[in-house]
Amino acid sequence: MYFAKKKLFICITKSNWGGAQKYVFDIATNTPRDQFDTTVLLGGTGDLKNKLEEFGVKILLLKNSQRDINAKKEFYLLFELIKLFRKEKPDIIHLNSSKMGLVGALAARIAGIKKIIFTAHGWAFNEDRNFISKCFFRILHIFTIILCHEVISVSEITKLQIGKMFGKKITIIRNGLRNIELLDKNHSREFLRNKILEKNRKISNVLAKNPSWIGTISELHSNKGLTYAIEAISKTQLNVIFIVIGDGEKRQQLEELIIKLGLKNRVCLLGKIAEASIYLNAFDIFTLTSITEALPYVLLEAGFASLPTIASDVGGIPEIIDDEKTGLLVSPRNSEEIKHSIEYLINNPSKLSSFGNALHSVITENFTQKRMLEETFYLYRK
Repeated sequence: MYFAKKKLFICITKSNWGGAQKYVFDIATNTPRDQFDTTVLLGGTGDLKNKLEEFGVKILLLKNSQRDINAKKEFYLLFELIKLFRKEKPDIIHLNSSKMGLVGALAARIAGIKKIIFTAHGWAFNEDRNFISKCFFRILHIFTIILCHEVISVSEITKLQIGKMFGKKITIIRNGLRNIELLDKNHSREFLRNKILEKNRKISNVLAKNPSWIGTISELHSNKGLTYAIEAISKTQLNVIFIVIGDGEKRQQLEELIIKLGLKNRVCLLGKIAEASIYLNAFDIFTLTSITEALPYVLLEAGFASLPTIASDVGGIPEIIDDEKTGLLVSPRNSEEIKHSIEYLINNPSKLSSFGNALHSVITENFTQKRMLEETFYLYRK
């Protein structure tokens, strides 16, 4: 018996390479081609677009899609999407990111789309905002959920934070990780050491003393709490360096903090590195000191690499890390706790391997890409 393919549109605001973009990439490149005709709608021409093109995924560029809120642009984006949806008549629309969720869901309703799915990768009201802004964004998120037929929450806490009234509409599907072809420690360190020396030749004196490598892969954004990790490095007397892979709007502010604290030879902002996760074995300890998170991919990657991890006790992170069993949880915005956790791990070498191995088991057993995809495609077929 012949079954017609379902036309699937996966929509996201921007084409940079963050957690939501990795999620879209994984789904778009793995949807069964005999069942779905998949197209990704996105704004910008960043890494996501390039990677999707390499895999032969169809793309539609949205002229008016951007991250920053602009009332005029949102109005244009709404009508751009309505026009597209009416012309292409997709069977399923899967929306990602807060802004695309709201604008895309409204456009899809106006266009008469019969299945609208939204993945909540996190809520804007959890970010550092004033009370009125938090209330405003909560209302917008509620409106988004009302407009959609199905909502995916990437963590249990993300579902609970929006309230019980939508319980039946929200399905928890945690992010899942594909296997990463990690480089070994020596090759990873050699690669990153060369990158470090390109930034600062004087740091070679510190590297010669064989410090412990503490590292993270992070957007340089206020939500990531990097200032508190840097302050923690300034407070410890142990022989450590802190390496940050990633770029973003807070680079200058972080560079100024590093100079102010006298850390130019102990903290290095390496900038963006392609396929950064393959170099995770370079680190002795991984940190994720965010102020807000839903269920971060980078933490799954660190766990897959068996890295002992220090992470903030926020969002869905405790659903990955069991404090003092698979890693250490610290209070957000607390450089003292980060410092003590670093010193505890370095002074107790047995914990480095036991935490890392335990976290690896959790990731490979409970956070697989296969599970995530199966549960997502089940929603598509409902």
